[in-house]
Amino acid sequence: MTDKSRSPLKENPLRTPGQSVQEHRNEVLDGLLTPVLGATLFVMLAVLEWWRSFYPQPPQPVTVSVMALLAVGYAAFRIVKGVPELRALRLARDGEKAVGQYLEQLRRDGYEVFHDVLGAGFNVDHVVIGTKGIFTVETKTRSKPAKGNAAIVFDGERVTVGGFAPDRDPVRQAKAQARWLRELLGSSTGKSLPVRPVVLFPGWFVEQKPGTPRDVWVLNEKAFPKFLAHEPNVLALEDVKLAAFHLARYIRTQAE
Repeated sequence: MTDKSRSPLKENPLRTPGQSVQEHRNEVLDGLLTPVLGATLFVMLAVLEWWRSFYPQPPQPVTVSVMALLAVGYAAFRIVKGVPELRALRLARDGEKAVGQYLEQLRRDGYEVFHDVLGAGFNVDHVVIGTKGIFTVETKTRSKPAKGNAAIVFDGERVTVGGFAPDRDPVRQAKAQARWLRELLGSSTGKSLPVRPVVLFPGWFVEQKPGTPRDVWVLNEKAFPKFLAHEPNVLALEDVKLAAFHLARYIRTQAE
């Protein structure tokens, strides 16, 4: 079957810190998998032969063949389901990396940038902290049609992609993440700090309907710095450093 979609990313993301080590680690793990599986198979055959030496039985090719067919069928089922999931995960990974690397440029303007902040059963893809405020960034990397230009439309309440609403409402998800971070920093710093939810669709054109509220931004990654530039300063530098310090401490605590 021909894949009738394409990645929205025009360039591959840059490499990340430790990526070579991780790739080498994956190669080592792959190299270990084959001998372990081979050893397991021969151990099972040895056990079977010892069992047959104590309890002699005639060969049972039909039974073994049925079991083999069931195993092959299950493996095929897992592969058919797993390959699309792997493709979707690869696209999501590349999208988050590309957006993260783009957001890193904001450090030149004094922003603090964090990635993959873990919550209870969820994660915030990126957090940007600066004098313009605190922003939780949810990255949504969607495939584009192979032909033609597709647009994402945001009317202030909901997002549609090619005229259809996504399975999971990204606006509601982003608002929940911003609320969580606001409560987290509030309990940690003792201050009520403004947190704005942002949804970024890398590589897409996002149409904003006239009169769209500004409590949540739905943009592509290149529009985000432009929106920031037009925002007034709402945080003092002391509060920027305070929020960044407490969020960094929370992240390190979660990694222990």
